[in-house]
Amino acid sequence: MNTKDIQINDYNYPLSDERIAKYPLKERDHSKLLIYKQGKVSEDVFFHIADYLPMGSLMVMNNTKVIQARLHFRKATGALIEIFLLEPALPADYEQMFQSRGRCEWFCLVGNLKKWKEGQLSRGFTIDDHEVTVTAERVGEAATSQRIAFTWDDNQLSMAELIDSIGELPIPPYLNRKTEECDKTTYQTVYSKIKGSVAAPTAGLHFTADVLATLDNKGIEREEVTLHVGAGTFKPVKSLHIGEHDMHTETFCVKKQTIERLIAHQGHAVAVGTTSVRTLESLYYIGYKMLQLPDAEEQHWHVEQWEPYQMQVAPDDAPTTMEALQAIANYMQRNALTTLHGSTQIIIAPGYNYHIVKMLITNFHQPQSTLLLLVSAFVHGDWRNIYDYALQHEFRFLSYGDSSLLIP
Repeated sequence: MNTKDIQINDYNYPLSDERIAKYPLKERDHSKLLIYKQGKVSEDVFFHIADYLPMGSLMVMNNTKVIQARLHFRKATGALIEIFLLEPALPADYEQMFQSRGRCEWFCLVGNLKKWKEGQLSRGFTIDDHEVTVTAERVGEAATSQRIAFTWDDNQLSMAELIDSIGELPIPPYLNRKTEECDKTTYQTVYSKIKGSVAAPTAGLHFTADVLATLDNKGIEREEVTLHVGAGTFKPVKSLHIGEHDMHTETFCVKKQTIERLIAHQGHAVAVGTTSVRTLESLYYIGYKMLQLPDAEEQHWHVEQWEPYQMQVAPDDAPTTMEALQAIANYMQRNALTTLHGSTQIIIAPGYNYHIVKMLITNFHQPQSTLLLLVSAFVHGDWRNIYDYALQHEFRFLSYGDSSLLIP
């Protein structure tokens, strides 16, 4: 079957509200671990994950950090307006954005937009015994978001400090509860570093310092990539066929050292989470483009949604994973780059041929979601075997739920 013809209702399963974990376990590495290996399913505790990984393998994790992206303003009429930060507009670079002082612009979702036709919203807050006023103004409109300009009357205060002071951490809507103070810790991975996500790369939530030490002791190498998870990760597939679904775009960056480490491991990796998968697999297609442009200068590289399924070459003529990765290494060497910046709209579904990811650590995903399609593609369509076991053996589902290690 053509991948675009896949019907999303074929990827449904019964998920009752009581199976959705509303809070994580007190000890995050004591969550259950489902092990799927070449069709056979068993279970253990996540703390023992290293026992199931080959010595000397390469694990790749997403080090993005969730920002406090929900900002609340109240109009003089009393109407509450929620502004949800999606991605930077001016400056467009995440690092520059969080360092900006006095003014910046974001693409945002706006709750109760009909009550905010025009004019500025403002609110005051206190930081370090100092009163600050921040204003928000609509300055443009994109296809699915509003462009909002923020200004504040303290040029010593960065945007990062501002949202840390007045923002609220966004937890997934399916938790059906308000954000609590504990979420500020439990909804971040222990290795989160780079601010920019509005949702956590939840497969990484199970890791602790003890688990990381166990991996190190076994000689399992670790590399980090950064993909900022957007609100689109929760976007439901509303079309009957996935060919009509518009996949969201997310930005990522990968260090030269990571590319070199992947090459040293013959292009094989254990991916922690679907965001790491999307980043790693996108590298193959970026490398493929670079092979077509051997003298390319520094530029932003993007992978289109259906690009993997439209390569106009016979499988035997397609570049190998190592050739694609080496093309990226050469490009970075030629342009004196330490970090590759790009974006991806890739949709991974049955019919997709994985290039880099050989093992996958991931949570249990929503029915009829693109993430479930990604898992199905990875296990060659055997996803029901995995999910039936999880349902029958009291596994906890979604962001704060249990984990799985998939080895096709």
